[in-house]
Amino acid sequence: MDYQHEVLNQRESTHGDYKDTAEMAEDLKAVIAMNFPDKLGLSMQKHSLDLIATKIARLCCGDINCLDSWEDIAGYANLISERLSKAEGPQLDGRN
Repeated sequence: MDYQHEVLNQRESTHGDYKDTAEMAEDLKAVIAMNFPDKLGLSMQKHSLDLIATKIARLCCGDINCLDSWEDIAGYANLISERLSKAEGPQLDGRN
């Protein structure tokens, strides 16, 4: 087995089947965009939510105990939290 297939097999054990994970991640992203279009601010906020949705899908479709996914979710949320704490007031882009 070549390196690429070895990595893909390992990832499937932690991230779940790629098709299932992709479908769930896209469904989560669609729900976020549909229900909160006016609240989505800066591109970094949208991007963090996209990445968090992907990590949630990986946990749901793969190994729920994958520490890396949980740490990544916390990291993406922390990036926004740090920006918000440095901004004047509760918003980053002039919106509440």
